[in-house]
Amino acid sequence: MADPTPVFADLCAESAELDRMVGELGPERWALPTPAPRWTVAHQIAHLAWTDRSALLAVTDQDGFAALVEKAMASPETFVDEGAQEGAALPPAEVLARWREGRAALDAALRAAPSGARYPWYGPPMSAGAVATGRLMETWAHGQDIADALGVVREPTDRLRHVARIGVRTRDFAFGTRGLTAPEDEFRVELTAPSGEPWAYGPEDAGQRVTGPALDFCLLVTQRAHRADLGLRAEGPDADRWLDIAQAFAGPPGAGRAPKADGA
Repeated sequence: MADPTPVFADLCAESAELDRMVGELGPERWALPTPAPRWTVAHQIAHLAWTDRSALLAVTDQDGFAALVEKAMASPETFVDEGAQEGAALPPAEVLARWREGRAALDAALRAAPSGARYPWYGPPMSAGAVATGRLMETWAHGQDIADALGVVREPTDRLRHVARIGVRTRDFAFGTRGLTAPEDEFRVELTAPSGEPWAYGPEDAGQRVTGPALDFCLLVTQRAHRADLGLRAEGPDADRWLDIAQAFAGPPGAGRAPKADGA
């Protein structure tokens, strides 16, 4: 079993980068709208705090987590927004403190997790490393929403390898969540990391291929940018269809982002 310590460290680094972005914001900037409908910067951080708490319960209190799942099943269309709204109603300093405390507690719990342990989630059970990978993806994606709201251009890092890996592994989920039959054959995905390193997934001789910058692939699978605005190339009809519906996060199909206006 691979050592999960590197993803724990990368999650801490990703969280710290976002913390630096929001830590000194005044209340008026916490109230800025983000690209997510009806969500401000405060909603984004409150959501991260809420999901970190959910992950912490999954690792340390499975009965408590089961109660959260039961609540989610009772209102599947609104429970995520409700969690974000509840947190966003608090003063920004308290939202920030909750997020900092929760992510620190989750980091400690994940590092203390026994080797081979698996924990419940809203999808299949996950290892401690997979929990951290999912949290990193969410932290990066919601951080992108905040960066867009603040007009900040973030420097991408090779921590994106975790997001890209989830994006590749959730191919069949993206088809299934839309009621489509997933292709039988694996695709080849070839990406260029921010460092320039090549990242490749799937068989070299695959007939269906996706190529392009890793940043663009991660923006696509987290639905933070429209395909038309990204430098990704698909070879084969199934790969082309995938780029229209790719979704790395759990839940129903997301609406995604509209393409930018010409010149935007």
